[in-house]
Amino acid sequence: MIITKTPFRMSFFGGGTDMENYFKENGGAVISTTFDKYCYVTVRHLPRFFDYSTEVAYANTERVTDINDIQHPLIRNAMKMLDMHEIRLTYEADLPARSGLGTSSSFAVGMLNAFYALKGKYADKKKLADEAIYLERVLCNEAGGWQDQIASAYGGLNRIDFNADGYEVNPIIISPDRKNRLDDNLVMFFTGFTRFSSDIQKANNVSAENKKAHLKQMYELVNQAERILEDQSVDLDDFGRLLDVTWKLKKSTGAKISTDDIDAYYDKGIKAGALGGKLLGAGGGGFLLFYVQPEYKENVINAMSDLLYIPFRFETGGTRIIHYTPETYIPRERK
Repeated sequence: MIITKTPFRMSFFGGGTDMENYFKENGGAVISTTFDKYCYVTVRHLPRFFDYSTEVAYANTERVTDINDIQHPLIRNAMKMLDMHEIRLTYEADLPARSGLGTSSSFAVGMLNAFYALKGKYADKKKLADEAIYLERVLCNEAGGWQDQIASAYGGLNRIDFNADGYEVNPIIISPDRKNRLDDNLVMFFTGFTRFSSDIQKANNVSAENKKAHLKQMYELVNQAERILEDQSVDLDDFGRLLDVTWKLKKSTGAKISTDDIDAYYDKGIKAGALGGKLLGAGGGGFLLFYVQPEYKENVINAMSDLLYIPFRFETGGTRIIHYTPETYIPRERK
């Protein structure tokens, strides 16, 4: 039996520039971090006592004798890609799916990590990120960028650069005290709205020519944000003010990024003392993140009292195997 633990991510700056059809031509970069909310994937070989050969449990439970009959596209395509047979897979998570935190990609990375371990093979973080990107973007034909798979595989607070040759992961060089202050000053709330990120991406079509100017500005904000985090002579509160800038830019890239309700909550947070914030993910719902100075934190939490407050801390581990019990498995003869 294998159990993997894979973190979710929050993206601060550069979102949209991680779309392949944008960064291959223009370059791109994001600043993101993983935090201490996780998805867990358990995989083992299914004993041969049943009239089905594979069982997968997520929001639904599927029992099939033919992998092609699995309805969940990520699971079906991952099993075919890595030639997995006769397994029982279960998925559970600390936070809901379709909420803007890269949950689908975290699942993809954690599942691939578990599959390789079940085969007795080691897969490094880059291999897991690369194959999760291929699984979601090519095999499943899901619209979206590359940052989620990379962040959940590697973990930590990073700048991820994208270019025609691929990507590069560079940890943000920030002092422990400054990083703790940043962690303390961020507050997150669940809006209660969930949606498919790929649907938002398709509706907004962020690669359209008339949006490239906005994406270029969002790309340029990454350099500013990195300097704020790494240069101790710069006021860390500027990070919060810059979040407000990137949120307003992001809203201008597509009509489905925000809603009247989300705008109203954001305005309430700012009026209560937040310096800035953003909706996490592709847009349309999910989690609202604010940067709040300590003296205003309680005010903002009270102002958002009808939303669910989600305490969190940064994490640095990325995907990992937390339980490993090797199994003896003799494959059936395939007809």
